[in-house]
Amino acid sequence: MDAPTRQQYLADDPPTVVPLAIRPHFEALDERAKKYAHYLSRASFAGTRVNLRQVSPESEGIYDFILVLHKSCGGDWQALGQKAGLSSNDLKHFLSYAAQFLGNTGNYKSFGDSKFIPRLPADKVAALAATDSEAQKLYEGFKDELYESHSTAHMHLGYPDQGHVSTYYPDSPSITHAEIELVSSFLGEHDLMPENTRLRKMESGDYEVLIASAITNPEHTDAKKTDWTLSNGKKLRLIYGDHQTEMSKIATNISSAKDYALNSEELEMHAQYFQAFHSGSMHAHKESQRHWVRDIGPLVECNIGFIETYRDPHGIRGEWEGFVAMINQERTKAFAKLVESAPEQIPKLPWGKEFEKDKFLAPDFTSLEVLSFAGSGIPAGINIPNYDSIRQNEGFKNVSLGNVLSAAEPTKESTPFILDADQDLFNGYKDRAFELQVGLHELLGHGCGKLLQETAPGEFNFDHHNPPISPVTGKPVSTYYKPGETWGSVFGGLGPSYEECRAECVAMSLCPDYGILQIFGFGDGSEEQGLGSEAGKVLHACYLSMARAGVTALQFWDPGSRKWGQPHMRARFAILKIFLSAPDNFCTLQSQNNTDLSDLKIHLDASKIASHGRPAVNAFLQKLQIYKATADFEAGRQLYEEYTEVGEWYAEKLRPVVLKLAKPRKVFVQANTFLEGNGDEEKVVLREYDASPEGMVQSFVHREYI
Repeated sequence: MDAPTRQQYLADDPPTVVPLAIRPHFEALDERAKKYAHYLSRASFAGTRVNLRQVSPESEGIYDFILVLHKSCGGDWQALGQKAGLSSNDLKHFLSYAAQFLGNTGNYKSFGDSKFIPRLPADKVAALAATDSEAQKLYEGFKDELYESHSTAHMHLGYPDQGHVSTYYPDSPSITHAEIELVSSFLGEHDLMPENTRLRKMESGDYEVLIASAITNPEHTDAKKTDWTLSNGKKLRLIYGDHQTEMSKIATNISSAKDYALNSEELEMHAQYFQAFHSGSMHAHKESQRHWVRDIGPLVECNIGFIETYRDPHGIRGEWEGFVAMINQERTKAFAKLVESAPEQIPKLPWGKEFEKDKFLAPDFTSLEVLSFAGSGIPAGINIPNYDSIRQNEGFKNVSLGNVLSAAEPTKESTPFILDADQDLFNGYKDRAFELQVGLHELLGHGCGKLLQETAPGEFNFDHHNPPISPVTGKPVSTYYKPGETWGSVFGGLGPSYEECRAECVAMSLCPDYGILQIFGFGDGSEEQGLGSEAGKVLHACYLSMARAGVTALQFWDPGSRKWGQPHMRARFAILKIFLSAPDNFCTLQSQNNTDLSDLKIHLDASKIASHGRPAVNAFLQKLQIYKATADFEAGRQLYEEYTEVGEWYAEKLRPVVLKLAKPRKVFVQANTFLEGNGDEEKVVLREYDASPEGMVQSFVHREYI
C-alpha cells in the first residue's frame, strides 16, 4: 500500500472525544425508574461483544487487549508506557487508537465501514503486549490483522466474494452474492426473519444459518423444521445459540428490567424481548415492537435488538443495538407540534394521495437525553421500528437524541469548504439547522409514503383495476409489491441508502416552509422575514450544511472498489449533485487553484432556495418515492446509481482534498450505572468519566468487569 493510500486509513490523532452528559436527567428519576434504566443499560451493553463479532474477526481480540492492558497497569498508562519503552508520543498514538476503536466498537469505522490502523509502529504495540502475559497471548491472535490488509478491498466491509470483510458471513470467504441471495430468498419464503442471523458456508458447500439465542434447543421457534435441501442441491441447517453467552446476559437483564417496568405495555414488551433473546425468535421481537410503539411518552425510553441493517452488505441482517434514555420535555414540545401538523405538511410533498398512506400514523416524537447507547456508533436521530407491516399499519416512533446533537468540542477553526462570508452564519446556525433537518428527516421523511402492495393473493391496498397514474411517467403504474415481498427484500442492499436519501430530500423539500421553521421556534411563520431573519439564517444553514455534507461524503467512497461505505453519505452526495444541477448557478463549487482544489468553496445562493433549490429536490424526490412505492427496483437503481456515480473530477481532484481536510468524527464517552447497598437500601449510582482516551477506556473496563 503506497503512502498516500495508507494515510487515509490511519487512526484519528487525536480523536474528537466528547462526553455524553446525562446526570441531571438521570438524577431526576425516582429509584424505580433508575433501576429500570440500569438493567436496560446492562442489557444493551451486554451485546458489546456481539457488535465486535459483527465487525471483523480480530475486533474482539483487540478489545480484550486494550482492556487487559488497562487492568495490568491499574489505569496508569504513563507507567505502562515507560515499562514498555514507549515515548510519550507513541503512548498517545496508542491511546488515540484505543479511543477510536472503542468509540466505533471495532477496527472499522461505524460511519464509513473502512478499516483504521494505529499510527504507532507495530514493534511498539508488540512492546506493550510484552508487558503482560495475557496481553501477549491476545496480541498473537490479531497482530497480523492490526495494520494494512493484503488488499485495499480487505480494508472495507462488504461482500466476501468481492474481497471485502464481512463477519455476517463468518469463515466463508468463498460464499458468493448469488448464494447469499438464494438463502435469503429461501428464508423469506419460510417466514424466517434474518435480522438476528449470520450465514456460514461449510467446506462441503452446505450452509448454516446461525441464530442468536441464549439456548441451543428452543422448544418454540419461528421455524417448523431445521433442515432443508435448496434448489442448488446444498443443505441448509438452522443452528441456535450464536452469541450464547451474551444473549443469556441480555435475557437475564431484560428479565430484571421487567420487574421495574412502569406500565403494562412495557411489561408485555419485555416479555417479548426475553423470548426473542432467549429462544432466538424474531417474531417475538417484532411483537415487542408493537408494544413499544404503543408505549407513548414513557419516562424511560428504550429499544434493543438487531436493528439496523446498514453494515450487512446484503442489507438484511441487523447490527446489535440498544439504547436507554430520558425525555427532554422542553425540546419535545416542538416535535409534538410538528407531529400535530404532519397531515398539513405531507400534502406539500411532490406526489398525490394515491402514493401516500390512507391515514398518517402520528408517531411518538420525542427529544431524548441518552444514558446508554450500545452499538458501533450513536446517531443524532432514530426512526423505528423497521418492520414494514408495523410502520405501514400501526405506527412508529421518532426520537431526536438531544445530548448527542449538543455534544461538541470547542473550536475556533474555520470550517473547510465554507466561504469566509458564510463562516459566521454556518457556525452560528448549523446545530439548529441540523436539529430541524433531523426532525423532518425522521418524522416526515421516514414516516411518509405508501407502498402499493398485494397484501394477500388477490387482495390489494390500492385500486388494482384502476391503478394510480405515475407522476413520473404519466401512465398507470404496473408494478407493486407481491405477497411476501417487502421494501427490504425488493431493494436489497441498495435500500438503506436509497431510503436515507428519500428522507433527506423530504427534509430539504420542507425546511424552506417558514411555517415549519416557526414550529421549531424560528421566526413567526412569515416569509416576509427574509434571509436576514433567524428563520432565514437557519434555512440557509440547512441547505449549506447539506451541500457541505455532500462534498465531505467523498471520504466514504472507495476508489478501489468504486463503492460507497456509508449509506447516509452516499445519499448526501446525491443531493449535492441535485443542488449543482439546479439552474442559474444556484449552487457551485469554485476554486482558484485547479491543481489541487485546496481552496475550494461552496457558493450557494440562499435567495434561490425556494425558486431553484427546492424544485430541483422535489423533482428528484418524486422519482425516489414513486419507484419505492411501486417496487420498481430497476428504475430506482438506475436513478440512484446515476446520481451517486463518482466521476473522474470528484475522484481524482476533489476527494484528495476532502481526505486532507477531514475532521475526526466524534466518539462519545458514556456513563455507567451501578447498584450499591443491600435490600431496601439498594440504590443506583451513576458514574461519568473524563472526555479523554483514558476516560473512554476506563468506562469500558468498568462496564465489562464491575
